[in-house]
Amino acid sequence: MAPAVGTEKINEKRQPLNASRSSDAGSDRTVADNGINPEKKGKEQDSGTLGRMVSRTGGGQREDGKVVLLERDVYDQLGFSFSRRKKWWILSVIFAIQCSMNLNAGIIGSAISQFEDEFGITAQYARLAQGLFLICYAFGCELWAPGSEEFGRWPIMQVSLFLVNIWALGCALAPNFDAIIAFRILGGFSSAGGSVTLAYIADMFEPEHQGHAVAFVVLSSVGGSVLGPIVGGFQANFLSWRWNFWLQLIFGGAVQILHFFTPETKVSVLMKRIARKRRAAGETNIYAPDEVRGKPSFKEIIQTIARPFIMFATEPIVLCLSLLSGFSDALIFTFLEAFGPVFGQWSFSTIALGLAFVPIAIGYFISYFSFFPFIRKNEKIMQKYGLNALQPEKRLYWLLYTAPCLSIGLFGFAWTSLGPPHVHWIAPLIFSAIVGIANYAIYMATIDYMIAAYGPYSASATGGNGFARDFLAGIATFYASPLYSNLGRSNPLEWASTLLGFLAILVTIPIYIFYWKGPAIRERSKFAMSLSSEKEANRATGPKKDIPAQEQIEDA
Repeated sequence: MAPAVGTEKINEKRQPLNASRSSDAGSDRTVADNGINPEKKGKEQDSGTLGRMVSRTGGGQREDGKVVLLERDVYDQLGFSFSRRKKWWILSVIFAIQCSMNLNAGIIGSAISQFEDEFGITAQYARLAQGLFLICYAFGCELWAPGSEEFGRWPIMQVSLFLVNIWALGCALAPNFDAIIAFRILGGFSSAGGSVTLAYIADMFEPEHQGHAVAFVVLSSVGGSVLGPIVGGFQANFLSWRWNFWLQLIFGGAVQILHFFTPETKVSVLMKRIARKRRAAGETNIYAPDEVRGKPSFKEIIQTIARPFIMFATEPIVLCLSLLSGFSDALIFTFLEAFGPVFGQWSFSTIALGLAFVPIAIGYFISYFSFFPFIRKNEKIMQKYGLNALQPEKRLYWLLYTAPCLSIGLFGFAWTSLGPPHVHWIAPLIFSAIVGIANYAIYMATIDYMIAAYGPYSASATGGNGFARDFLAGIATFYASPLYSNLGRSNPLEWASTLLGFLAILVTIPIYIFYWKGPAIRERSKFAMSLSSEKEANRATGPKKDIPAQEQIEDA
């Protein structure tokens, strides 16, 4: 390493991790997920992928005299070296932002009856304000991601929050319901969501330390969905429909102010800032990798935006697990419609209906803490044997036992919805908590598995997962009410949830197929095989570690 590049030295244990770091959800740390086709070979591959991976594995003196910084040269100035307290302060702000964005999606369901009375519209038409927001949210998350890679997390998140708050203000002052729909569509497209919030994790945590951070941010994503109806129940009971949007604006404004005081974390952006400062101080030949690489071409930007949708359509793992995750999340928005007629049998008030979502939140927390032993075990294995010691399928282990909670919860909810005097109201609430356990576990495990299975392409793989969750949730707002009203001449409430329970069985079957047959399925994937080839290259050139058999690792 040339002295001019930097004086910071990372210990030998750290360097291999920097050389083989994979990207997390929403963060294209490796350039292979930033416009490079895994099928490219030969000279084109050498000048493309390898050249673009300079920020991760290469650098030093170039023929033109420029010295390219490596991550290890400035490691103590990047997000990985933030103090533990600072990292978790930033994550706490991200937690609040994700809750705010998901609250925007869920709280409006409580105002449906108010829209009916105010504007003289049907309930189904009123649900457009919720359904279209979620569908546009699904696309918005993917559209914001490339901007955060180029310009950094901080400015993109600030712009997104500002626009979301502006459109919430427009809804609060809207003269008619058509204006509300227009502003809600804009608000959905303006929401950066999980594509950016999850990316903060890859900016601050090494792969072997990301488990607890991923679990925390996932909790905010699912938790915000139930926070909406809980708050919305009080709003609908005491305040006018306009306050539904004023509350969104207050919450959104508060988290934007909090985020304003957080630092930038994107590695490439920080490295450019460091290089510019050093050039200004007299080291005129110091450059960041992005500065010598140049801006991505229009074709590369289009490839980056399109890749989540391509992987969703062509990768069996991404397709099946995303549909499972999306179906699970859609159930929460189905419950927004189902809880009314179900708990109306016990004469629940508007506030009580909102509080009926508390058991689902309790289920989320139970599931969240249940992952801790597995996260700690996996982290110990990766620290001892390296990042590639565990097969990606091992990330699905706990889901083998928690996924059945989805169908169990739905069947139980169905046949405890008979109403008084047959059943006490606590029974369906208990089963809704079991659905909550499954919902969190499915999102957490599928995200974790895709990160491990697709490495540098994990941003696109998990992007498909997030897209399915939001899109199917939006669709659920339209079919939920007719489903629970018209299915069967007798017991329509019970048969509707029963149908969903059978569908839950179908969408959870792939979990078991991927757990036992995942390696064979990944062998047919050009994306997963590209990652496998890179791992083999790292093993050939990197430090050697004796990795025992999987059975020995699992018993460690």
